[in-house]
Amino acid sequence: MRTAHHVETVRAAEAALMARLPEGALMQKAAAGLAAACCSLLGRGRVYGSRVVLLVGSGDNGGDALHAGARLARRGAGVTAVLLGARAHGAGLAALRAAGGRVTEDPYEALAAADLVLDGITGIGGRGGLRPEAVPVARAARGSGAVVVAVDLPSGVDADTGEVEGEALRADATVTFGTYKPGLLVDPAREYAGALRLVDIGLAATLPSVPDAEALQHRDVARLLPAPAAESDKYRRGVVGVFAGSDQYRGAAVLAVAGALRGGAGAVRYVGRVGDMVVRAHPETLVHTGPWAGVGRVQAWVAGPGVGEGPDPEVAMRHILATDVPVLVDADGLRHLTPEAVHERSAPTLLTPHAGEAAALLGTDRAEVEARRLAAVRELAARYGATVLLKGSTTLVCGPGGTGPVRVNPTGTPWLATAGSGDVLSGLAGALLAGGLGPVDAASCAAYLHGLAARRASAGAGPITATEVAGSLRAAWQDVRES
Repeated sequence: MRTAHHVETVRAAEAALMARLPEGALMQKAAAGLAAACCSLLGRGRVYGSRVVLLVGSGDNGGDALHAGARLARRGAGVTAVLLGARAHGAGLAALRAAGGRVTEDPYEALAAADLVLDGITGIGGRGGLRPEAVPVARAARGSGAVVVAVDLPSGVDADTGEVEGEALRADATVTFGTYKPGLLVDPAREYAGALRLVDIGLAATLPSVPDAEALQHRDVARLLPAPAAESDKYRRGVVGVFAGSDQYRGAAVLAVAGALRGGAGAVRYVGRVGDMVVRAHPETLVHTGPWAGVGRVQAWVAGPGVGEGPDPEVAMRHILATDVPVLVDADGLRHLTPEAVHERSAPTLLTPHAGEAAALLGTDRAEVEARRLAAVRELAARYGATVLLKGSTTLVCGPGGTGPVRVNPTGTPWLATAGSGDVLSGLAGALLAGGLGPVDAASCAAYLHGLAARRASAGAGPITATEVAGSLRAAWQDVRES
């Protein structure tokens, strides 16, 4: 599992570690890892004679770049530093000059010939985008054709929140130290980070055991996914109730049921207006058309995809929220939701809004949610007392109350932004809830498998439909279990 910590936490951990180490030792560890990553990116045998430009700001971030540059210079690279801060790190600058590196007053001539650029302009404490004087240099670096490597994080992005307020330098790769920073995992900053590399500097012993953010990997999901035992029957595997679809959005019901069936549910009970269509697509579905009192045994509910507005959905939502089993509320179901209704429930509730729906629940605008995704998912979870899966370019999962680590989903593809894909995700997460997973694990495992299925369906490079995503879930599940 990838774990990420806020800047204040990292600073405290670094201070505790530096108190036990010789002066400068921690920076040397970071610089050694940074230089090794640069050698790898330049390619085997291409370090000698390569041209490296260091964009150096004030403080330790610039010091990391200078010490790494000194190591590259000792390996035969031509290293030029561009000093952009009020003061450069003294020991780092001395080390670079001693190794044969130089400082230039003309950044543009050096950048025009560069093979690799090290971005050490601002560190993890930077806020509010690049300073005006650094913007033209950053643009020249990005337009030079050189490989741009960010030191700890791209300059101009917020390490804690992932916000990009103003101009930032987009990297091809980011080499970060000790632990990931939340902003590196969350859009919009994630798009600026490129490929991530973590350098171990011995920080694990001084970091708190509970991170601020985390991202599951194959082995984590494999440990969580339910699997039937020899004595399992459909009820032990979990029965999902699905309330979805309407005359206007008939396909939502079919897709939500598809996600539930392919999510390992023992059975799916469908309640709604398009039961005939659901049975034609999925004949194994149990369709209920009578009163709510006769629905039958259900271990989790998926409520809301495509149900539309009006009195019927409102009545249905009241019945479902009054049950004592986990309930996932998505799409139109979110319109029939109040914080009071969720707080009164005795069983877990999982909300799965996209940014527009989250904005409506929070009383703000979509752009604000997309710019501050971490803050938005925490605020929603706190306000509603529910687990929240915030869909989008970076899918986030936060437990009820808005505390604890936020799960950041690392899988997916831009091709997943297609009609109906959220309905498949809801059914899949509902099946995992019925199978016994807690809401945070169910939501994050569902997002992970959903993203993997989309990658498989698109083969990495082509348009897909929600039906194709559902059809690839079995293969995604198998990929994870075989890991």
